Amino acid sequence: MVTVSRTTVAVVGGGPAGVVLGLLLARAGVEVRVLERHDDFNRDFRGDTVHASTIRLLDELGLGAPFRALPQSRLDDFSLPMPDGSRLLLGGFSRLAPPYDHVAMVPQWDLLDLLVTAARQEPSFRISTGLAATGLIEENGVVTGVHLRPRDGTGEPEELRADVVIACDGRNSVLRRAAGLVPRAFRVPFDTWWCRLPRHPGDAASALTPAFSDRDVLLSFPRPEYHQVAYFAPKGSDAALRAAGVTAFRARVARLRPDFADRVDAIASMDDVHVLDVRMDRLRRWWRPGLLCIGDAAHAMSPAGGVGINLAVQDAVATATILVPALRRGLRGGALDRVLAAVQRRRTPPAALVQAAQAVLHRVVFERAFAGHLRDGPPLLPVLLARWVPPVRGVYARGIAFGPLPEHAPEWARR
Repeated sequence: MVTVSRTTVAVVGGGPAGVVLGLLLARAGVEVRVLERHDDFNRDFRGDTVHASTIRLLDELGLGAPFRALPQSRLDDFSLPMPDGSRLLLGGFSRLAPPYDHVAMVPQWDLLDLLVTAARQEPSFRISTGLAATGLIEENGVVTGVHLRPRDGTGEPEELRADVVIACDGRNSVLRRAAGLVPRAFRVPFDTWWCRLPRHPGDAASALTPAFSDRDVLLSFPRPEYHQVAYFAPKGSDAALRAAGVTAFRARVARLRPDFADRVDAIASMDDVHVLDVRMDRLRRWWRPGLLCIGDAAHAMSPAGGVGINLAVQDAVATATILVPALRRGLRGGALDRVLAAVQRRRTPPAALVQAAQAVLHRVVFERAFAGHLRDGPPLLPVLLARWVPPVRGVYARGIAFGPLPEHAPEWARR
């Protein structure tokens, strides 16, 4: 048997974009159901950077105080290591107006739990976990719902009918593939290997500084109880790294970060090291009648700059701001084509601009590092600008903290 249900908006994917969109739609009184294939949000190595644009949005939604009560670390600046052992301040967030003068590092599951708790206060909001979308329901060329199946294989399948379906199901989007929407892929020169190391009292936590050694690159992100470590190597290196074994990997980490040498044994085996196949792509068309893709489903981002979460959240805000008035006018299905296209027109330029900036970072930092060309220091031009033109540090900081075209919460969603 197949259970048939109905909602106004079906949001597939319970990540930051999907949950923010669900909250905003519910605050407008729109019936919305968010579908998350996992049973909870508690998964390691998801992006944890909450940039100033998102912190400001949370304030506008009346969620600033509970957000600041979450366990978190604070990044106050971004610097680059120099050959003489010093560090060059590249972006000083202190140049921005408080309280938006930093980037917060917050476990993503805590942020999502906060947003879902707020959304559940709205009678038109519903979230279902453990349900995987398996395909689209279409009628006369218009998407009218999604096929669902319990992820654990038990229980009955479901047909969820909706006036519009929003795909927030990430860079491996099932709905995007079912709709025949194929993204344009951009070259990425690296993959990322994630692991965690213990955090000791007195560990520095206020700066995000990459470490370079020979042809290796490493970043660490402080969490309240541990360091989340990202090791970068040329794409396709996973088999070689695993064949070399955990001892060799520990030595790489210790060489890049000597202050971590006393704790690399916490990496018990290469099973503790998780590879991310990094991709960067963007859909030429984000929508079909009745369906819209946003976030990573529309534009998968490189981890360079850590802006993917925040761009996805901004997509969600723009989607709600543009979609709600149309739903209130009674537009449904194919009649929403112009509305869905308007979301793409608004959000394509910032996505494309950030991806272009990431492509530059790939060339001038990562490719040069893998070729062994960063031993003499980072590229000269940004160094000169940051060192001798201090206002540039504020420009760099604002670009990281807010990004292009940050969105504001619509008035009907504010508390």
